[in-house]
Order: sequence, then C-alpha cells, then structure tokens
Amino acid sequence: MKRLFWLGVGVAAGVALSRKASETARQASPAGLASNLGDAVRELAGAVGSFGAEVRAGMNEREQELQDMVEQRSGVSPAPRAADGRHAAQQRRPRRARRAEG
Repeated sequence: MKRLFWLGVGVAAGVALSRKASETARQASPAGLASNLGDAVRELAGAVGSFGAEVRAGMNEREQELQDMVEQRSGVSPAPRAADGRHAAQQRRPRRARRAEG
C-alpha cells in the first residue's frame, strides 16, 4: 500500500512539474513575451488615462474654488465658460478665407 501511495505522489508531482515547465517555456517564447508586453502596455495606458482624468478633475475643482473666491471677494462673477471648458477669450474663431495674391 505504501508503494502505491508513493507512486501516486510521484505521478502527481510529475504532472504538476510538467505543466509548470510547459507554461514557463510558453512564456519565454517570442509569442509569450509579446503577449506579456502587450498586457503591460495596456495596463500602463489605462493607468496614464486615469491619472490624466484625475488631474483634470482636480484642476476643474480648484479652478471652481478660485472662481468662487474671486466672486466672493470682489463681487464680480468670472467670464462664462463654454461647453468645452474654455473661456470666451480662448474660443476658436473661424478663419477668414485668404484672398489670392495676384
């Protein structure tokens, strides 16, 4: 009975090591490395995007605090903002067509 137990333990260990070795070999192949690199780049892009969104939200919050402070202290309300977040002075104006120089 002891021999059968140890045979089973050896088979199970052999299968586990074989699977681990094949997985390691797959990850070390060019396709596996490319997959790992692609995952890392996607994760980095997501982190950079969320960081940018948090920075923009913080900037908008701070700007609103400053505008409220200016309005409270001076009684003058700041210039209205456009839908895209720009002040009226920063809005793009359509360019005029240039006349052909002749």
